[in-house]
Amino acid sequence: MTVKFILLVNKQGQTRLAKYFTEFLTTDERRVLEGEVVRRCLARTDKQCSFFELRQYKIVYRRYASLFFMVGVDQEENELAMLEFIHCFVEVLDKHFGQVCELDIMNEPEMVHYIVDEMLLNGCIVDTNKSNILEPVELLEQVQAS
Repeated sequence: MTVKFILLVNKQGQTRLAKYFTEFLTTDERRVLEGEVVRRCLARTDKQCSFFELRQYKIVYRRYASLFFMVGVDQEENELAMLEFIHCFVEVLDKHFGQVCELDIMNEPEMVHYIVDEMLLNGCIVDTNKSNILEPVELLEQVQAS
């Protein structure tokens, strides 16, 4: 499975995290793409499914409290597997931050990027074991604290 990008966006459409893996887009192209994805996602109702196609991507998203977690993947990817990945990512963030919220992501974006990097390598899911992901994160925090 290849993830092209991950976006974390609040209910007002403000991007809190954007990470691109295999897509080489200019800053302007990324801004336009993010705008399209966010507008389409926020316009959807709770009764609609959690994925849609946009351009050459399949967008899979899930809302947790005030944050939308969006993943752009190839169109042939399994939507349910991506929903499971998003849920695992949120569980890891919850374990690390203790009920993760928008402020955690805004105040510690480097830690969120580090967690994403532990789960994905060049857009490919390499680990979904929460303990394996959090172990190097905890070690990093111990080194930073000393």
